Amino acid sequence: AVKTQDLAFLQYTSGSTGDPKGVMLTHANLLANLRAMGAKVGATSEDVFVSWLPLYHDMGLIGAALGSLYYAFPLVVMSPLSFLARPGRWLRAMHRHRGTLSAAPNFAYELCVRAIPDHELEGLDLSAWRISINGAEPVSPATLERFIARFAPYGFRRETMAPVYGLAECSVGLALQPPNRGPVIDRVKRDTFMTGGRAEPAAPDDPAILPFVACGQPLPGHQIRIVDDQGRELPDRREGRLEFQGPSATSGYYCNPEATRRLFPHGDAWLDSGDRGYLADGDIYLTGRVKDLIIRGGRNIYPYELEQAVGEIPGIRKGCVAVFASADPATGSERLVVVAETRAVQPEALEHLRQRIMNASVDLLGVPPDDVKLAPPRSVLKTSSGKIRRAAIRDLYERGALGRSGQALWLQLARIGLTSGWAQVRKVGRGISERLFAGYAWTVFGILAPLTWLGIMVLPKREWRWTLSRLGTRLLAQFTGTSLKVRGLEHLPADSCVLVANHSSYLDAYVLMAAIPRHFHYVAKRELLDNRWVGKPLERIGTLFVERFDVQ
Repeated sequence: AVKTQDLAFLQYTSGSTGDPKGVMLTHANLLANLRAMGAKVGATSEDVFVSWLPLYHDMGLIGAALGSLYYAFPLVVMSPLSFLARPGRWLRAMHRHRGTLSAAPNFAYELCVRAIPDHELEGLDLSAWRISINGAEPVSPATLERFIARFAPYGFRRETMAPVYGLAECSVGLALQPPNRGPVIDRVKRDTFMTGGRAEPAAPDDPAILPFVACGQPLPGHQIRIVDDQGRELPDRREGRLEFQGPSATSGYYCNPEATRRLFPHGDAWLDSGDRGYLADGDIYLTGRVKDLIIRGGRNIYPYELEQAVGEIPGIRKGCVAVFASADPATGSERLVVVAETRAVQPEALEHLRQRIMNASVDLLGVPPDDVKLAPPRSVLKTSSGKIRRAAIRDLYERGALGRSGQALWLQLARIGLTSGWAQVRKVGRGISERLFAGYAWTVFGILAPLTWLGIMVLPKREWRWTLSRLGTRLLAQFTGTSLKVRGLEHLPADSCVLVANHSSYLDAYVLMAAIPRHFHYVAKRELLDNRWVGKPLERIGTLFVERFDVQ
């Protein structure tokens, strides 16, 4: 029997350093996180969650998929590619299915603001949307305001927007906002914060401010604290390292004792998040990653703020800017480096962009960068979840390999031609053998299928019909040389069970029937019942039919 303390799965971190680690999460961790998040947002079976997040993303897997199972609310799933191709599909799905819950990284909200034309919004009604989680990457105050302003005429309420904080080491969620509050922006004095780490509230008319977004309070049963580099707890409005503990927290990284030791720096229950931030009035405010902090001339410089500003410059690819510190071997100090992607190639255009970036840095930080590197597209490396891989980019920069052109075009074309020519020869030979085998396999199927179909339709007992079906599929596998290796049969429950495939394929039922030596129920789409040759036989062997619908 599965115990709550057993390992449920390994959740790999984004790996912005190029070295992802497997976070060990138990069933108890996941259940604690689902319960705490549900309590915080008031989740019930009356909610409807609409998600385009991939199921390999923690918000998509735990927050959406597992959350829908735990709270029994409907889950409307759409492809990430469908959303990226037309962001309006997400909002249209919220409208069509009266979605109440959804979650996305900050870039998705910005994409909706910029990429959805007005005509796609006609008749849109977002008034049922009660919580819109914004997390998984730094939350931009400007994006929040733009999204709220753009979609307020369509029923989106300010209090619906909920910036949050979470990390893989805490299953997914660590801090959430209470429902119906809306985003809170803390505007602090820039100089005081950058030189002393004190988040002092700025006057309303102060032009030199830093805006930080409140990411909510700790989940029930969880704790957050801010400490200095020596592990001493800091008071409110003092920036430092964010540590946490709670029932959702991992016990460490899989087969990585050194990384696990760093995760628990004090040898107790407190985990180091790797993030920097401060607390104010119970809310957590994130200021950046510990490893990304740049100290220059006694001032703390945070890459994200400058990356955002540079990304707004016309001619620079938005979201494709990296700011980092590079060691200067001559002086032993850190140099401020900006790498930005652009499609510009003319020297005059490049010099103009370089000057714009220098000016943006001076306006924002009071200092110019030591080096500005304008690189072609795809030079700024990112993780699978879209985070900038600053450490990997810095390594390329220091080795002089950033944006380095590849082989000569003629050599690349020659290699492609030779490779494709040989592939074409192999393809022809493979095609002939595949057609011969396909003809043989269909002949075997044409003999076995009618006999099996007839037996299913005339045999009076379901057990007999099932035995015949399994015999037919095993004979088909044997005569076509299909090798089946089965693992995990010991995990099947002793009583009746329903098997559901994690992908859509007509071969699933065939493979399962041939491989599993006992009766089980299988799920199939309702439309198959309308097929007189397929629907009735499936029904007579105990198939369960479910309705499908298009989320768009």
